[in-house]
Formats: sequence, C-alpha cells, structure tokens
Amino acid sequence: MSPEALGVDGNVGKKKLAKLQAKAEKRAQREYELAEREERKKREAEQERREEERRRAEDEAEKAAELKAKLEREERERREHEEYLKMKEQFEIGEEGFDQLEEEESENLMRDFVNYVQKTKVVYMDELAKQFKLRTEDALNRLNFFVENGTLSGVFDDRGKFIYITEEEMHAVAKFITQRGRVSVTQLADYSNKLINLEPAA
Repeated sequence: MSPEALGVDGNVGKKKLAKLQAKAEKRAQREYELAEREERKKREAEQERREEERRRAEDEAEKAAELKAKLEREERERREHEEYLKMKEQFEIGEEGFDQLEEEESENLMRDFVNYVQKTKVVYMDELAKQFKLRTEDALNRLNFFVENGTLSGVFDDRGKFIYITEEEMHAVAKFITQRGRVSVTQLADYSNKLINLEPAA
C-alpha cells in the first residue's frame, strides 16, 4: 500500500510506513470480517425464514388433510346411518306382515334375513317371502337392498332365483378369468360350478 493511499506524504520513514500499513490492513480485515458476518447473518435469517415458511406450509397441508379426512369420515358415517335407517324402515312396515318392531327386534330381523340368504345359498323368492311373512315383491325389494349396499353379494339367475356368492368365491372366479385370459361363457359356467358351493350351509 503506497504512502499516498495511507494519507501520508512520501517522506515518512520505512518503519512508520510499515506500522501504518499494518494498521490499515488490520482495519480493512476487520471491515471485511464485519461485512462477512453481516452477510452470514442475512443468509441465516433468510434460511430461517424459508424454513419457517416450509414448516407453516406443512402444518397447513397437514391440517387441511386432517379436515378433509374428518369431513369424509363424517359424510361416510352419515350415509351409513341413512342406509341403516332406510333398511330398518323396510323391516318396520306393519301392513306387510310385521307389527311395529322395537329397534332391537328390527335389527335381529335384518340379521336373520341376511343369515338366511347366506346359509340357504340358492334362494327362491317365494320361499324367502314365506320365511319372513312377506309378499314376494317385498322380499325381492329387501334382498335387492342388501345387495346394493354390499351386505350380500350374488347373482339372480334367469328363473328368478338368487344365488349367494361369498367374497372368497368371487375372488376365485376372478382369479380363474385372470389366469386364463380369454374365457368362453361355457367355460366360465363350468368352472364357476366347481368354485361356487351351491349347497345350503349346515
């Protein structure tokens, strides 16, 4: 660093000049370190701000997901309750063979209806109606109701019988179709007879 840059004339001694130069370098180093420290603080503050924003965004996303799940659960429970009330109502119609039933009796009757179909496996509508003191049309309506809401699964044949098929039997038929690829209706019928038990449960 020249004497002029240090603010002294050219006649200053070498020793003095060296001292002034060292002092100036120290000051410059301090200023540099100070500026570097300030810059680091700014970077850290910016990083902290971004981190805080990220945390806040994650919290908001989590709360939104929780709220969505809660609303979906409430909606599902509401639908299930409505289906239950509708089903219960179907079993409480006095003029179709049942007096007004208490809630527990109504639930037992619904359970008995489902159990009867599951155990019988091949259900004739007139026998189902007779079993539960219903008109054939009402027995069919109630059976359809249980099929639609997923309580029972099965198929109606061309003669109006209902064949109850368990979930395991359905999976077995689906697996057969997947493994074979293309399957004719005859093959499917033959194989389904082997997979689906049509005998009433003991």
